Amino acid sequence: MSYGFFYRPKGVFLQTLHPSAALVYLGVLFLLTLFFTHPLYLLAIFLALGLVAWAAEALDAWETCLKVGLGMVVLIMLINPLAVRAGTSIIWSGPEVPVLGRLTISLESICYGAAMGLRLLNVISVFCLYNCLVHPDRALGIFSRFAPKSALIISLATRMLPTLARELSEIKEAQQTRGVDFGSGSWRERLKRYSTIFNVLLFTSMEGSLQVAEAMHARALGSGPRTCYQREPFRPRDAICLFAGGGALAAALCAKYTGAGDYHYYPQLGQLFSGFTDLIFLAAVLAGVLAPVVLSWGWQKCSSLRSKI
Repeated sequence: MSYGFFYRPKGVFLQTLHPSAALVYLGVLFLLTLFFTHPLYLLAIFLALGLVAWAAEALDAWETCLKVGLGMVVLIMLINPLAVRAGTSIIWSGPEVPVLGRLTISLESICYGAAMGLRLLNVISVFCLYNCLVHPDRALGIFSRFAPKSALIISLATRMLPTLARELSEIKEAQQTRGVDFGSGSWRERLKRYSTIFNVLLFTSMEGSLQVAEAMHARALGSGPRTCYQREPFRPRDAICLFAGGGALAAALCAKYTGAGDYHYYPQLGQLFSGFTDLIFLAAVLAGVLAPVVLSWGWQKCSSLRSKI
């Protein structure tokens, strides 16, 4: 089983950020994806997400997420032209269908479906990068000061899936070393072999829950004020990433306010750029989004920069 979707410490620059800075940066990428319907803005954000995945050494996980999302993108591009008939550039006219009327496919509906599919890929990429960059315990540690019990429950729930996946893989490997072949035999025989694995997994999970309860009781959970033995330092790199994310969000809001980031698909496709101002806003958004990537490259190549930030 692949663990690319779960957090793995790699020592990269983006994983060393303060949890609040990383969450704000990823939140800005998520908001930018929702703000814009302009195809070039969506494409620029997609390319920026690819560079962030490269800087985080998470290209394998990102590629896996894209493969999963491409199926939904194709589905959107197939359904939208058949369901929406607002475009004026008709490229195919089909027969008359009861209730639905005449089936027509317009160029505008295809382009809108492709843009919404690209937006979906951006959203999936943001959540994929969150799993690769932010440790769940560090992220929830921020909220544990305000709601410690809720943060504890969420932390235990988020750790459950990767723990079960690791234990399932270990149990399966142990069975295979004993000569169990999970790929041979009829489907009933294979189901019986897999049921044995899940029975062992159930017992292991129950034992693990008892160990967690004993550890919580040994640390006197709930008997007094919460203590913290690990501090999250806020360094210059965190301030730079927060400033860059805020700048990208401010540029996006200005682009939306002036109409530079808007694009009309219906009833006819609009112009990609109406002036030089559109390029300035796009460059400003990209500069803010890619600043942590540039810092990551400098952090790896220059030891003096690493010591300063």
